[in-house]
Amino acid sequence: MRLHLVRHAQSTANVRQVLDTALPGPPLTELGHEQAGALVQAFDGHDVAAVYASYATRARETAAPLAASLGLDVRLVEGVHEVQAGDLEGRNDEEAIATYLAVVHPWTQGDLSGSMPGGESGEQVRSRYLAAVADLRAKHEEADPAGDIVLVSHGGAIRLGAEWLCDNVRSEVADHELLANTARVVLESRPGGWHCVSWAGTPM
Repeated sequence: MRLHLVRHAQSTANVRQVLDTALPGPPLTELGHEQAGALVQAFDGHDVAAVYASYATRARETAAPLAASLGLDVRLVEGVHEVQAGDLEGRNDEEAIATYLAVVHPWTQGDLSGSMPGGESGEQVRSRYLAAVADLRAKHEEADPAGDIVLVSHGGAIRLGAEWLCDNVRSEVADHELLANTARVVLESRPGGWHCVSWAGTPM
């Protein structure tokens, strides 16, 4: 089984460079819709068994063209939404961005105790994300053991989740390798866990 973790296409908040993490969040831009449409071709030839998305509008809109092309519904998943910015929500000033990054950095080093001001701790993010992926794996392990599962969510959540899930994603990658819109991190199931086979097109 392969799990394709796909960052959503360009949203209006991306253009404004604002911390916009609350659900349902902003929609895609015109370019974002074009990027979402391009995912159809990107998955040509893959045996896609299911297409999932977070409850965020931008994730659902990104997943919709691919699901429609396969005759599938977009299945919404709790727990894979972006790291919640808390009191930093709606800001794009340097202080807010620096604070956000300073909170997340220790999480990639294994210290999950810190929290966003008025928001989540690393342990809370880890718990909800790993539980969601474990549930998806359990649903498909018997029915689609060799199929491709697509999960559209968010850059920060994907980078952190991949490090927590995989045996070969180093903290340096999760902390510094930002994901472009619609970039994919591809995981392969292994006994007892996951192995990352590619990061944004680069083999691991």
